[in-house]
Order: sequence, then structure tokens, then C-alpha cells
Amino acid sequence: MSNKQSLHLAIIPDGNRRWAKEHKLEAVWKGHEKAVENFRTLTDWCRKDPRVGILTVWCFSTENWKRDAKEISMLMTMLEDYLAEEGREFKKNHTRFVHSGRRDRIPSSLRKLIENTEKETTNETEFTLHLAVDYGGKDEVVRAMQKLHATTEQPSPAAEWEEKIRENLDHPELPDIDLVLRSSGEQRTSNFFLWQSAYAEWVFSPKYFPDIGNDDLDAAVKEYDRRKRRFGG
Repeated sequence: MSNKQSLHLAIIPDGNRRWAKEHKLEAVWKGHEKAVENFRTLTDWCRKDPRVGILTVWCFSTENWKRDAKEISMLMTMLEDYLAEEGREFKKNHTRFVHSGRRDRIPSSLRKLIENTEKETTNETEFTLHLAVDYGGKDEVVRAMQKLHATTEQPSPAAEWEEKIRENLDHPELPDIDLVLRSSGEQRTSNFFLWQSAYAEWVFSPKYFPDIGNDDLDAAVKEYDRRKRRFGG
């Protein structure tokens, strides 16, 4: 967990393909290339901003396997290239890297890189970069229940179930999400960290993700600061 202020910011980077079409690019995955370039800039901003301790970004959902095979292949390659290049700087920048999602369906080279990067940065505490790859909120809860069912000791009082389920999520050590920024004008949760974002504040931007800038993140955090979180109370 980060030593910085514990704001957990999450981003749903929507609109990459629409951005590519509007810019009349031949391949829709060109929008993903621009998104990765933009993602580097936004991650640097979050790492340096004293208000943000954790950045969670949804890179590929469990439903994204329905897309064109070539687009999926390019996405996986871009993710691997990003992690191979940026991962070398994580320790230097005191960044812990963690991954949520399934690992049995992604390319073995990407899976191995994810595992190695997690291991190499496990002791970093200044900032946490949390990438969701082959991730779905329902899928995570199902996998947590499967792990819980496989244990010999079952919680009996109903109050214990919530804690036990949480313990079996992908990263129970991470605090719940405080703020979610979703780009491209879409206003739905779309199966994004259902458990961890139960009481998150949401900000929806009309901009496609490749056009989201540091000023948009700053505005979202300021909007979060203006809100009063009651957690049902």
C-alpha cells in the first residue's frame, strides 16, 4: 500500500476505437496505440501528485475477447511492450505493480512478464499501479467464491461472509476505489470492480481516452474533494 495519501483513482479508458475512426485512421487499434502513449503521461502525473496513491486502469475486460482477433493480438502485444519498457523504471520510481484478472487466457509471455514485474516490485510503497487485464467484476467474485468453497473452513455467521469473500479477491490488500473516471461519455459501470467500487464516486468525461489529459485528472480529483461521502449513513 502506498505511503502517500490513500486516494485510489481508477480509470475506464473508453473510446479508443472511436477516436481512431474520427481521426480517419485505417486500423482501429491505432487508437489503442495513442491510448498507451497517453497512459504513460497520465501515470506519471498520478505518481507525482501527492493526492494519489493508487492508480487502477482497466486494460482488457473478460468481454473484450469478443472483438476481432487481430485487434486482440495487437492489444496484448502493446500491453506486453508497455510493461517490458516501463517495468524497468518501476523500482527506480518506487512503483509497485499489481495485476487483477484471469491469467490462463492471456499469452504466456505476457503472463510471465506480469508475474516477474509483480515479484520485482513487491516491496515498493510510494505508488501502486494496478492494471486489470482479462478482468471482469462478476468473474472476480465468482473466482473468489470458488476459492472460498475449496477451503475446509466455511464462515458460519452471515457477517463473516463479506470479509471472507474480500480476502479471496485478487488483491484484498488494496483499499476500495475512491474515484472512478470513465471517458467517452458512457455512463455505466460495465462490470468494473463491482465489489471495490461499491461506494466509489464517479466522474464521466465526454472526451475519448486518447484526449484525456492531466488537467482532466486534476479536475476529477478536485470534483471528488468537493463531494461528501456518506457510505449509506
